Amino acid sequence: MAVLQTIRKRSGLLLLAIGFALLAFVVQDLFTKGFKSQSKDVGSINGKDISFDEFRIKVANAEKNGQNGQPVTQIQAANQMWDQEVAIALISDQFEKAGIRTSENNIIEIFKKDPNIGQNPAFLNQLGKFDLAKFKEFFKNNPEQAKAFEDRQKDAEINAKYQVYSTMVKAGLYATNADGKFKYKLEADKINFDYVSVLYSTIKDSDVKISDADILDYMKKNEKKFKSEETREIEYVLIENKPSVKDEAEMKAKINGLLSGSVVYNKGTGINDTLPSFKSATNVSEFIAENSDKPYDSTYIAKQDLPAEHADKLFALPAGEIYGPYINGNYYCLSKAMGKKAGDKVKSSHILISWVGAERAAPKEKRTKEQAKVKADALLAQAVANPAMFQMLAFTNSEDPSVQQNGGDMGYISRETNFAKGFKDFVFNNPVGKIGIAETEFGYHIINVTDKQDAIRLATVAQKIEPSEVTNNEIYTKATKFEMDANSNKDFAAVAKAAKLTVNPAVKAKAMEEAFGAAGNQRQIIKWAYTSDTNVGDVKRFEVVNVGNIIARLKKINEKGLMTVEDAKPSVEGILKNKKKAEKIIAKMKGTSLEAIAAANATTVQNAPAAAVENSVLANVGAEPKVVGAAFGTPANKISAPIEGNSGVYIVKAKAVTKAPKLPKYDDYVAKLKAANAQSAGRVFPALKNDAKIDDNRLEFY
Repeated sequence: MAVLQTIRKRSGLLLLAIGFALLAFVVQDLFTKGFKSQSKDVGSINGKDISFDEFRIKVANAEKNGQNGQPVTQIQAANQMWDQEVAIALISDQFEKAGIRTSENNIIEIFKKDPNIGQNPAFLNQLGKFDLAKFKEFFKNNPEQAKAFEDRQKDAEINAKYQVYSTMVKAGLYATNADGKFKYKLEADKINFDYVSVLYSTIKDSDVKISDADILDYMKKNEKKFKSEETREIEYVLIENKPSVKDEAEMKAKINGLLSGSVVYNKGTGINDTLPSFKSATNVSEFIAENSDKPYDSTYIAKQDLPAEHADKLFALPAGEIYGPYINGNYYCLSKAMGKKAGDKVKSSHILISWVGAERAAPKEKRTKEQAKVKADALLAQAVANPAMFQMLAFTNSEDPSVQQNGGDMGYISRETNFAKGFKDFVFNNPVGKIGIAETEFGYHIINVTDKQDAIRLATVAQKIEPSEVTNNEIYTKATKFEMDANSNKDFAAVAKAAKLTVNPAVKAKAMEEAFGAAGNQRQIIKWAYTSDTNVGDVKRFEVVNVGNIIARLKKINEKGLMTVEDAKPSVEGILKNKKKAEKIIAKMKGTSLEAIAAANATTVQNAPAAAVENSVLANVGAEPKVVGAAFGTPANKISAPIEGNSGVYIVKAKAVTKAPKLPKYDDYVAKLKAANAQSAGRVFPALKNDAKIDDNRLEFY
């Protein structure tokens, strides 16, 4: 409304300005787009174009379906689908190169692993096994379903090929008996050695200086570790759309007026009408409908679900009495007690034992109803004898997968909750601590009633505390003035300080992100920062619904390549400091014996009695694989050169190596290596992506 009012007040000048702006926009559009056609592809992977028309349909479906039951934004869906397109394109190239083909059997096996297909009663035979004939017959008789199923077939074919490909990769990462023997020796060969150590912590960090040039040089030498995508750094000022003190006072006065009756003139009848107060209103739901920004809620509420700050007083409210006005979030509220119910909320835990034919029973279930009762009675006896074991019994026996992992906890339900009747009857008709059995269509439930709570019903008038039109106009004026001042003055921070506003820390955003610090998802701001005609130092105001005005400034553009020194510093600075400390320490570690070196460095000679390459932990300092490895490579009774370890600089003197006895076979160690190699197969895709030529044009469309 504030913007509309401002437009109306300046309509004459504004229309003229709009005319010029539209002309400029058309001319600019001719130059920026008329002579440069926008790509029809959302990107390409190794020369294979990804059509935007096909991509947007996939994005729309992903946005509609969500992820793991949670809604997703368009940008999240676009990122999810892009990652999928990249993965499919890269891995499909490998299928072609390896000559991988799939048969119907491969695809059917993939389908069978999907519970919605493999366990669907429509596709099972009398023995509960997947029936391929039934599966095919279903789609033969349902052509519309068959057409919709085509995409799933394509996905299944890719999955089937990937399983073959993954198996081939894992098979190539083999381990021999010799490898197993070597692994055994790394674990079992022991060395006894003495050593002198001077820890890095003995030198103050302030005594070694690391410059940005040092960090940059290290990054260049280890370029692969410090690759970074292109980013934009955007700092901003937020001017919130929030009510003034005067607005709050007026809202409080308005809701206070509902506590007493009021007289208003009725234009229709020409006489004054006397309106009832909230307390005297005979039709509470109608009164709330006329005076509240939230509808009447007739449900009973437990104390724990009431606003924490007011819960005690609201729950203790006698029937018919009113509490308030009070603030709950962004609302001024008045609440009237409409009655209480004892034990309306019940918490319980259960163990489900099902039988053949029970609702939602597993397809593989073979137990009869009689056998289920025998098992349920046995579990009941154990639970009654030792209630503390109930959770463990649920972990190990319950056939309800939704609660199996939390000890059978069903949470709180009310009498209005849609729940199996036998279960509800038991929990509401028995006291806390009662353990017993109830039968429902799902099976036998061994139930433990763990808590009961009374509940109250409240009739609440809630009026939102919003900025008035006057306040909105003041906010608009302040925001537009700040935008103009910031555009004419290069010092964004100084302009903010003069306006008594805070500059928020810069948000570092990638091209296809939308999260914008504390302001939440603000895709339009990030897209603006990546627009070709937005330059470093440019400022723009954005009106954000339910937030306010964000005045953003493009602070910095970080090109694709090496990450910034600022980003690398936390991980690199410590490494370089230890390197410089090592130089200082090595310069003083002189001597012909460990004792002489220890004396020169005010430390002592220590002993590692039985270290192994794969158990390289030294007392009081932690893992030092380089030190233990050097000890194995140092001739007996000789001292080594200084070794730069994880925690300090070491010099070692080997005393004795104890060779592990030979084994008749090394199968266990070969198995360890095979398991480790299987994990290595997961590195294939990142390697393919690293070497691929990927053009991402999504910024043109989203």
